[in-house]
Amino acid sequence: MREVAALAGVSLKTVSRVVNREPGVSGDLLQRVDDAIRLLGYRHDTTASSLRRADRRTATIGLLLDDVANPFSSTINRAIEEVARERQTLVFAGSSDGRLEREAEFVRALAARRVDGLIVMPVGLDHATLLRERQRGLPMVFVDRRASSLLVDSVVADNRGGVQMAVQHLAEHGHRRIGFLGDLSSIWTAEERYRGYVEGLATEGLYLEAELVRRDVRGIAAAEATAADLLYSIDPPTALIASQNLLTIGAIRALRSANAQQRVALIGFDDVPLADLLSPPVTVVAQDPVAIGQAAAQRLFARLDGDESEGQVIVVPTRLIARGSGELWPPGVL
Repeated sequence: MREVAALAGVSLKTVSRVVNREPGVSGDLLQRVDDAIRLLGYRHDTTASSLRRADRRTATIGLLLDDVANPFSSTINRAIEEVARERQTLVFAGSSDGRLEREAEFVRALAARRVDGLIVMPVGLDHATLLRERQRGLPMVFVDRRASSLLVDSVVADNRGGVQMAVQHLAEHGHRRIGFLGDLSSIWTAEERYRGYVEGLATEGLYLEAELVRRDVRGIAAAEATAADLLYSIDPPTALIASQNLLTIGAIRALRSANAQQRVALIGFDDVPLADLLSPPVTVVAQDPVAIGQAAAQRLFARLDGDESEGQVIVVPTRLIARGSGELWPPGVL
């Protein structure tokens, strides 16, 4: 820093203010210091800087998702990165793979590295491990799944309302036997979507038929096998709701294998890549992962900026995109 200051003809304090992008530095000084930094190849030591700062900030946050490879999660990841980049903050991201022990291991590792805050897609309904870190002073926001405590903000989609909308849409197209594929019931979003299915049936005056419901289905292969089981049953459904994007992919494969994609309606919760290019194109209840990620990051930075209000629950709306598969009528109805 002394070499940068000498070359630029400024004080050490000015170099520090430029490096940390503090306000109040004139454009001329900013340019001179940046030019000196590039010429000398200076690299800011953020670890040493954090030790000197009174607030001990490290300009890093942690992000724990279920699976960063899932298109929904990766879009949330990117949205959070964009907000963090504007705050000159680095994001450490990882996957829990739906395992509590991996969640605990990752959170402890990030806390030990003194990240400034944490955004988490929690694995289960028991948030004790996460709340312990929050009570120790680590700012935290839950994304996609609601927190069990007002100590933590939550940013979620309108899961229940989205599935209710799907049931209503299918009922309006003549369906009375609507099958349901659900993710693990230990996941908050999966439970919310199942409740939306039950409430949607009740609203439309339809019976809840246990033989049409398959829950605790995890992954594409399991969804394909489960959907096939429904399709080849004695009294199969005339429509399916797949309540998660990977389950939708499995259902699409099962329908195509049974040559039933033009006679059994399908609505998926959350969009899937190339869904609009299939025959028929797949109707979905679309979430807005960009808005979810942005809202989660903004809430975390608000906490880092000193917001000590009670935990908020931010619900991001869903919308139904009618493309064709959800608009098929049951045989003989139309």
